[in-house]
Amino acid sequence: MPPKIDIDAYVQGVREGSRAHVARAITLVESTRADHRELAQRLLVELLPFTGAARRVGISGVPGVGKSTFIDSLGTLLTGRGHRVAVLAVDPSSGRTGGSILGDKTRMARLATDPNAFVRPSPSAGTLGGVARATRETMVVMEAAGYDVVLVETVGVGQSETTVAAMVDSFLLLTLARTGDQLQGIKKGVLELADVVAVNKADGPHEREARTAARELAGALRLLHASDAEDREAWNPPVLTCSARDDKGLDEVWDRLEQHRAVLDATGALAAKRKDQQVAWVWAMVQDQLLDRLRA
Repeated sequence: MPPKIDIDAYVQGVREGSRAHVARAITLVESTRADHRELAQRLLVELLPFTGAARRVGISGVPGVGKSTFIDSLGTLLTGRGHRVAVLAVDPSSGRTGGSILGDKTRMARLATDPNAFVRPSPSAGTLGGVARATRETMVVMEAAGYDVVLVETVGVGQSETTVAAMVDSFLLLTLARTGDQLQGIKKGVLELADVVAVNKADGPHEREARTAARELAGALRLLHASDAEDREAWNPPVLTCSARDDKGLDEVWDRLEQHRAVLDATGALAAKRKDQQVAWVWAMVQDQLLDRLRA
């Protein structure tokens, strides 16, 4: 008989930052068992008052852009600045088995061993947009445990970017410099979501190409947002260059993300966004419960 789950002990352990309790709490909120779902709801209600202060950033990018390497470098920069960083790396699942590669953690070697970071690869389990069903709940656990930066990496499939953008404060799009086809592979909808765009792998012989790509993307963004210039008056998405491999330009990328959050805060948009996120989270829980009952 499995040991009884003590929610009070879980809450205390998470609040104290115990890595073992954080891992167990996330496993609980990811579980699809009916009894676990009920316990997970109790846990989340207890933890919710201790959340809301973290910086939430979604990260997406074209295939081969080096998202995991970028996150490893950015996360290491942030822990060096005194932040506690949580990474939710959402891996693609196998449609036939529901399994997941869960390889992202191996590509984040520095963060995986950093005591001020927590990398949690989660199977997306075929949910809409390829985002892990319990990503929102996992964010609650991480924030309650004292992680003040939460990075959510998307699988870059279908509507996953839209789903992630709805649960974060800022959305970062990573792209590559490619001669003549800088916009190739970037969906218009994803470009519209971006609050900051960074051209990665701007190193060695590709540095010049990256600067050219950044100029072209900046022009494309101006055209894209020409019709909603008034709405975006407070913030125009910058296009930067960086090299995750050489740890170059990452500080500027983060500083721009911080500037974006400050603008949201000053205009009242951050509070409105958090309220919308809360409503979306509640609706997602309701839908989950309805689906569980229909399947029962």
